[in-house]
Amino acid sequence: MAAYKTLKGQSIRKVAQDPTNPVIGEIWYNTTIGVLKGYQTIIAAWAAGGNMPSDGHGGQGDGTQTAAFSAGGTVVNTNSSFNYNGSSWTVSGNMGTNRYTFGAAGTQTAGLVAAGFVPAPSSTDTSNVEEYNGSSWSEQNNIPAVTEQNQSCGTQTAALNFGGSPSSTTAEYDGTNWTTGGSLNTGRYALSGFGTQTAAVAAGGRTPASSTLLAISEEYNGTSWAEGNDLNTARKDFSGSGTQTVGMVYGGNINTAKTGATEQYDGTSYTNTTSMITGRRLFSRAGGGTSGLAASGQTTTTVSSTEEFTDAFNAARTVTTS
Repeated sequence: MAAYKTLKGQSIRKVAQDPTNPVIGEIWYNTTIGVLKGYQTIIAAWAAGGNMPSDGHGGQGDGTQTAAFSAGGTVVNTNSSFNYNGSSWTVSGNMGTNRYTFGAAGTQTAGLVAAGFVPAPSSTDTSNVEEYNGSSWSEQNNIPAVTEQNQSCGTQTAALNFGGSPSSTTAEYDGTNWTTGGSLNTGRYALSGFGTQTAAVAAGGRTPASSTLLAISEEYNGTSWAEGNDLNTARKDFSGSGTQTVGMVYGGNINTAKTGATEQYDGTSYTNTTSMITGRRLFSRAGGGTSGLAASGQTTTTVSSTEEFTDAFNAARTVTTS
């Protein structure tokens, strides 16, 4: 095998401390700790997190990867909620209304859920809205339209709700009241969404009139929606997190198959990245555009597992022979 100097045109440096500004591919020998090290890109990856206390699908949540909430779904009690600290879930207060396939927004200590499907004996869609303070729920003013399989994003005092079945309308929340915003160009349900009230993204789903899955993605500017570049994989029943310029979508259903396909959004286009460990649909989400969280959902069965996404990053690593 050729020597490193022959391949790279220089010898491996001996240094007492790791360089402060290494470049990708650089290799050095740290004499203080006696190891050979290199600077490399660590690829994006999904990893297992702590399981939820119970199986379920159709629940929803928001927050960050280390401080998330999840509520509802087809669990033992469909008004249950849980908090996540980055490693484990704990049981929290119950919602006032049983529901699943609804929208959620905000943080672990200032969350919001909107609309959804109320199971038997009601078996009906709802426009009910509740706010979460990290331990208990309180009912608020309803959204203008009764709907389910909708999406929400933003904060507890500046939220956005859009899409769903049978509605294609958009509603904006100021912490007290809802007002109607601009309608989606393509009415849809079982879609994904992320961002803020004035800079949101709606992606994928399906239209009420067709069984065809959508790859269409739209951006909201606080007034109206404009179509952008499509997803790489058309799908429904999936989730998303992040902002309009640093976002991501993951999981879902492709016809009858569950997918773990993950795409990152830079404000213009979607790029495929590392897929989830287990493809799933109708799961709870949280996180950002570089740190997603997926909890519970449906694979071939209903599951309680959690996965955490870490984006690609550059780091110094010890060089080994393996």
